[in-house]
Amino acid sequence: MEHLAAAAEVVDAGGLVAFPTETVYGIACRATLDAVARLDSLKGRDADKHYTLHIGRNDAYRVYVPKTDRRVENLIGRAWPGPLTLVFGLHPVELSRQKGQVGADAFDILYKDGSIGIRCPQHPAAAMLLQLTRHPVVAPSANLGGHDPATEADEVLDQLGDQVDVILDGGPCRYRRSSTVARVGRHGVEVLREGVYSEMDLRSMANMTFLFVCTGNTCRSAMAEGLFKTQLAKKLGCGVDELERNGYKVISAGIMNMVGVPASKGAVSACRLKGVDITNHTSRHLTRSLVEASDVVFGMTWAHCEEVRSLSSDGGTKCSLLANDVEIPDPVGQPQECFDRCADIIEAAITARIGELDI
Repeated sequence: MEHLAAAAEVVDAGGLVAFPTETVYGIACRATLDAVARLDSLKGRDADKHYTLHIGRNDAYRVYVPKTDRRVENLIGRAWPGPLTLVFGLHPVELSRQKGQVGADAFDILYKDGSIGIRCPQHPAAAMLLQLTRHPVVAPSANLGGHDPATEADEVLDQLGDQVDVILDGGPCRYRRSSTVARVGRHGVEVLREGVYSEMDLRSMANMTFLFVCTGNTCRSAMAEGLFKTQLAKKLGCGVDELERNGYKVISAGIMNMVGVPASKGAVSACRLKGVDITNHTSRHLTRSLVEASDVVFGMTWAHCEEVRSLSSDGGTKCSLLANDVEIPDPVGQPQECFDRCADIIEAAITARIGELDI
């Protein structure tokens, strides 16, 4: 611990410290013009090159990125700390505020082309070093231009020698390859550099799942699924079949053990009037795994919400009535106008819910 505290003091004073991560060794450098100029000289990099901010806790990104959507929060919660660098785009108004918060010099180093790259490494020595520093730290790989990144302390010594002030020996790196670099934004995850995680890995971790629950999953929740998909796709500016590629999954289930039953004729007709086709829907049974795999759960009645809560310990925080505090009655066995009226209620509730989404 003492040697890490001493190394953090070196970084804060403007020195360069080589340290281990789970991917490759990096060079910790305080985000000041003088320190970064020395780093540029060592690395042989142009001054306009991007450097990645490194943080010691996965929630520390909030200081530098004031606003993210739920999918990005999912990805951060599942992938950090770990071998992933995320590039966040910021709105001009947000950028202006960040400049005042982090200072002009650090801002010019950290934010390039309206974006910032952030990494939260998993190696315990890296995490502790970064938590002990008192200022923003950038950390490119520990190697000279044209050479492979070092994955052991001896390789750092061979390449950089006394050009760095401290070398922390954390043994060989776990992965021995660079982190994946991905841009996150309105239309999901875009991999900019291949690394430990694949694009499929990241899309899976960033996915946000909405689950609608009713009794049999042939009427109310089936209509809700179809109507929600349509409105969400419209808000995102994509097709319904592109929702999952953009990081959103919408499903429904019933508390009765009815599996593989098609949507009722009344539900199909009510949705058709609204330009939504649910003819391919088949019912599924609500299970604990479905609840736990979902981020947001909407019940049609309080009984449905209670069933969700009984299945999973975190079901209570995930689940709420779709129509706020109003239960949506079951139209089964009623005339078509009851299905149409039920679809109107569901559509209005979904419009309100979609409006609440920060996407």
